[in-house]
Formats: sequence, C-alpha cells, structure tokens
Amino acid sequence: MRFIIVTGTPAAGKTSVMMHTIRHLLTEGLKVAACKIDCLETSDDRRYRSLGIPVAVGLSDYFCPDHFYVANLEEIFSWAEEQEAEILVLETAGLCHRCAPAVDGCLSICVIDNLSGIDTPRKVGPILTTADIVAVSKGDIVSQAEREVFRRKVEMVNPRARIIELNGLTGQGSLRLKKEILESSPVNRIEGKELRYSMPAAVCSYCSGETIIGSTYQMGNIKKVDFGRKSSG
Repeated sequence: MRFIIVTGTPAAGKTSVMMHTIRHLLTEGLKVAACKIDCLETSDDRRYRSLGIPVAVGLSDYFCPDHFYVANLEEIFSWAEEQEAEILVLETAGLCHRCAPAVDGCLSICVIDNLSGIDTPRKVGPILTTADIVAVSKGDIVSQAEREVFRRKVEMVNPRARIIELNGLTGQGSLRLKKEILESSPVNRIEGKELRYSMPAAVCSYCSGETIIGSTYQMGNIKKVDFGRKSSG
C-alpha cells in the first residue's frame, strides 16, 4: 500500500487538491482510502465520502493534532489494510508551523498557497522543509512574477522537493500529482518507521490542563523569551 501524507498551511486547499488527485487515481481502478486528522471539527470527510471511498476521521480535541496523528499512525494503517486499500491518503491539519508529520518511506506532500505571502516558506518549518512534493495552490490569483518569486522562496528552503503548481478549483496540475503518487514506493508496515523530524515539545503544565498564568504554575518543558537583558552580575 502506498501511504501518502498530506499537510500544509491552513486554508491552502489540501482537501480540494487531493479530491482532484483521487479522482484520477480512481479512474485507474485503484482502491483509495482517506483519513482526515483535525482538531475540533471537520466537514472534509463528507467531501471525501462523495468520491465513494472509505473515510476515517480523527479529532485531536485537547491534544496537539500532530502528536495525536503520530500516536494513531499504526491504527490508521491497519484500518486502511482492512479496507483493502492500495493507496492511503492521510490529510493532517498541520496547524502548527513547527509540525513535522513526514515519515521515512512515505510520500510527503505539502500544500501551500501563493496568497500566504512570500515570506511564508521560511516560516512553516518541517512540514515544508521535509516534504517530497510541494504543491503550490492559488497561483491563478497572483501575477506570474509573484508566482516565480514564491517558487524561488520554496526552492530556497527545500531544494530537494518537486514543486507542482495546482489549482484546487479546476484540478489543473493534479494529473502530475497522481503520477508522482503512482511512482512512490509502497510500504508493508508503518510500525518501526521514523519521523523525518522531531515533533514539537509538548510536556508542560498547560498541556496537562493548567489555565492560570504565571511562572509559579508552570512546570515541565518550558521555554522563555530572551529579551537580551544583561545580568546584573
């Protein structure tokens, strides 16, 4: 089974891009399953179900969505095997720009849009820098010069990635993405695979439900702002 991990910035068009791509895969007679990981609520599962494919949903609630995602990878893989899927598309929320959902041996796709600003590629971290493919959406709304500058910014932070320009409305570019998916290597198991980058640290008093502000109430993995003040000594 080919395991495809899709992430990216919020509202970049991840689901729309994959809807068009999955349609191409289905015309090949392939069995596709999809899983959506989100935080509090999602309606994307209904969109995927409209394609007539098996769909699973995971809502992380009070958990970091990507820690939740990693903790459930083995179960998601087993579910897709039960569906006899040949291709599993796992779309994760990717709300934290420090998120690192890419897994060795699995094709990682990062969807990012031209409207997010030319400095966005250097801000989003591992979801972009560790991706195999960067799908750039909403190029039809900006000028050719803006598209070229944005593409160059992406290449600067991830020179190894294949960059594909896609239109989430018309599906233009999704055929190439389908070909990239079919050229990726299948995996026999997800257990024992490694993340390409470590997850954000998430063990502090606020992770455990603390709501009161102040250093007195903080414990665990805490990081403070460096204001550049010199010590009095």
